[in-house]
Amino acid sequence: MNLRGRNKVSPEFSMSSMTDIVFLLLVFFLLTSPAITPEALDLILPKAKGKSSNAQNISVSITNKLQYYIDEERISQSSLESTLLSRLQGKNEPTIILRAEEGVPIEKAVGVMDIANRNKFKVILAVRPE
Repeated sequence: MNLRGRNKVSPEFSMSSMTDIVFLLLVFFLLTSPAITPEALDLILPKAKGKSSNAQNISVSITNKLQYYIDEERISQSSLESTLLSRLQGKNEPTIILRAEEGVPIEKAVGVMDIANRNKFKVILAVRPE
């Protein structure tokens, strides 16, 4: 008389269900991680490849001699904010391209960024291509 059951329990562990769970967790974290990062300034990184898709509305340049230019017109530092306001008035998503020459103190570039922040302008820091 044969009393053994037909169903044998295998002592082996199947890894396929474990890999499915790990894959689903990976996809979940990849999809939710951009939502967690805080808003940051839209900056062009130094020596980065690629192009910006933003339309250039106005360019602010600062030379080593601390001379300020809007596009190609030289202006004083004190009239920078009023000139930017008048030129960007009425534009949809006003954008400033900040071009600071090497050796310009960081305080001068931050001053332009502060003006843009107060007036809700978008700032892109331009750098030398790689």
